[in-house]
Amino acid sequence: MGELVADKHVRYILSVEKKKDSFESVVMEHLRMNGAYWGLTALDIMGKLDTVDTNEVVSWIMSCQHESGGFGGNVGHDPHILYTLSAVQVLALFNKLDVVDVDKVTNYIVSLQNEDGSFSGDIWGEVDTRFSYIAICCVSILHRLDRINVEKAVKYIISCKNMDGGFGCTPGGESHAGQIFCCVGALAITGSLDLIDKDLLGWWLCERQVKSGGLNGRPEKLPDVCYSWWVLSSLIMIDRVHWISKEKLIKFILDCQKRVVFQTDQMMLWMFFIHTLGWLDFRFLNILD
Repeated sequence: MGELVADKHVRYILSVEKKKDSFESVVMEHLRMNGAYWGLTALDIMGKLDTVDTNEVVSWIMSCQHESGGFGGNVGHDPHILYTLSAVQVLALFNKLDVVDVDKVTNYIVSLQNEDGSFSGDIWGEVDTRFSYIAICCVSILHRLDRINVEKAVKYIISCKNMDGGFGCTPGGESHAGQIFCCVGALAITGSLDLIDKDLLGWWLCERQVKSGGLNGRPEKLPDVCYSWWVLSSLIMIDRVHWISKEKLIKFILDCQKRVVFQTDQMMLWMFFIHTLGWLDFRFLNILD
């Protein structure tokens, strides 16, 4: 089995910042806030967060905030609940939450909760359980969880639970590993994990491991390293992580490293990949052993 080539990953993440004029960077500039979160989190896990200029990052993040209190994915882009969470997470990572008006950001999140307890992503009204998790996670980090209607939020999330134990993006939506992470994460933050059938959900999640050792997001799909994060995290939250093969999953991830370690045309996917590798290499062994 190979090893995590941490130094090369660090160099890659830092190199992305220097390629703002590349085609790949331009077409994905609206996702920059999310990329910053995943990349910086990976650096932190690898003990290399000090390789970036904290003041420069914080200044850029604050330049993405709108009068509404929400943050855009980059300077000049509309605010969205997704980018707002990433901004708050990065500020928390640097212990810089004091630079933001907490109540202003909280008011933006609160304004996106609907009557049925769900959350919209922005003023245009798209509803998704991802946004429920994002809202709950964000106000929790800001210590303002009491500002949203938690009871209604939990009730809506439970309404998206399926007979297979999983969760969809809306009531009746297909179960998907990414949505499950969001729903389980939101329920964990609100102290509502007792509303989950952990064995049934654990079965669905462990069935995502295929012969190669990798994990997919739903039945009959190919494995992808990003699901190592979504599925693994969900299994940990419901105490069923021992239901999958640790050794096979780590081997799959390291095999992917060999194939794509120097690709530079998939910036956002790479950030997910880096985070997954870092988490597994530094955390996964201790969690399971």
